[in-house]
Amino acid sequence: MQARVTITLKNGVLDPQGKAIKGSLNALGFEGLNSVRQGKIFDIALEEQDKTSAENKIKDMCEKLLANTVIENYTIEITE
Repeated sequence: MQARVTITLKNGVLDPQGKAIKGSLNALGFEGLNSVRQGKIFDIALEEQDKTSAENKIKDMCEKLLANTVIENYTIEITE
């Protein structure tokens, strides 16, 4: 199974990297940007055969290492 984990900052959390990216895009001539928020994507290959088991394992990974759940949200997509 394959899993894609997308991690983004929670609403209200300052995103200095996103602000810097927005400034750079504006400097390159891209106008009309209201904001830019950056995040992370992890593509994980699993040997699990059961989708529920795979999702539970990925949730555990997110809670323990991949995401800082105080300031970040995560979503999980599982494909076979």
